[in-house]
Parts: sequence; C-alpha cells; structure tokens
Amino acid sequence: MKTKRIIVACGTGIATSTVVADKISEACKKEGINASIIQCKITELRSYADGADLIVTTTILKDKYNIPVINGLSFITGIGEEKAIQEIINELKK
Repeated sequence: MKTKRIIVACGTGIATSTVVADKISEACKKEGINASIIQCKITELRSYADGADLIVTTTILKDKYNIPVINGLSFITGIGEEKAIQEIINELKK
C-alpha cells in the first residue's frame, strides 16, 4: 500500500499539530494505513501541499487546495473526535 502523506497545520506548527498528528498516526496504525505526517504552521501549508493526500487543520483555512481538507479542531476540543478520525480514515482509503 502506498504511503499516504498527511499535512497537519495549526497556528504555530508545534502544540496543537502535535496532538492532532499523534492521534491521526495512532488511528492510521490501527487501520493498517501507512502514513507520513508533516506538521507545519498554517502560513507554511502551501509549501508542503504538493504531493499531499490530505490536509488536517485546527485553524481557519483561507486558501483553496486540490486535495481534501478536514477540520481537526475536534481533536483539541474532544467534541466530534471519533467522527473526524473516521472522516480521515475514509479519505485515506479512497
């Protein structure tokens, strides 16, 4: 199976993106999905987007991308986290 490239973007590229990246990594392992996760600041997203399979962001994304974008705020709030994980898994299995 091809390694899926996921970009996790937040305001600073450190704290919240680490939490989100860890949870996505764990979910991918459970589902048998090979994933490469890149963490970055939202302002750096454009430079990492080429070749990515999915973007997960915890902040408002103003730009448009030709790949799926999933709101990852639920990983921080805990509300709707399972739904977000399932959405990510479904997208990566396409």
